[in-house]
Amino acid sequence: MDFSDPQFWVAVLQIIAIDIVLGGDNAVVIALACRHLPARQRNLGIIYGVAGAIGLRVILIFFALYLLAIPFLKVVGAALLLWIGVKMMQPEEGGGGHDVDASTTLFGAIKTIIIADAVMSLDNVIAIAGAAKGSLPLVIFGLVVSVPIIVWGSKFVMKLMDRFPVVIVLGGGLLGWIAGD
Repeated sequence: MDFSDPQFWVAVLQIIAIDIVLGGDNAVVIALACRHLPARQRNLGIIYGVAGAIGLRVILIFFALYLLAIPFLKVVGAALLLWIGVKMMQPEEGGGGHDVDASTTLFGAIKTIIIADAVMSLDNVIAIAGAAKGSLPLVIFGLVVSVPIIVWGSKFVMKLMDRFPVVIVLGGGLLGWIAGD
């Protein structure tokens, strides 16, 4: 495919739509994982978490076709995602509020983001690989487009959580719903 081929532009639009639709759950996880970090560490958590998640996506995209052949991979991923969603909705020990123990530290938040992204990115990676129809430039485009969507989306969701704490419960519920899907 080249720039003059209409199929190229169809693939570009498909990849953008995939990133918008499937990147939203990643933004929710990032916001949930970083919500208890001090304000000065939140951006670091987002940046490093997204960097680790994108690095993981690069690896996954090259193995996407092989991963599809592994029996029960999606079932294991759904179970892990459900566990993460449940942990995020549990009240913290000794009081109110929601907490994931690891997300009270920068390293813990980054770890949560990367693990959750590993579980949730498989659909995104497979969809991008399919839309790109084997075109490496389109695959790279899909990865590049996903970064700002996830970063800005997570910052937006984090602001919503600060203002409306019920968004935390909704975010955990979203992860549970995605896990069951």
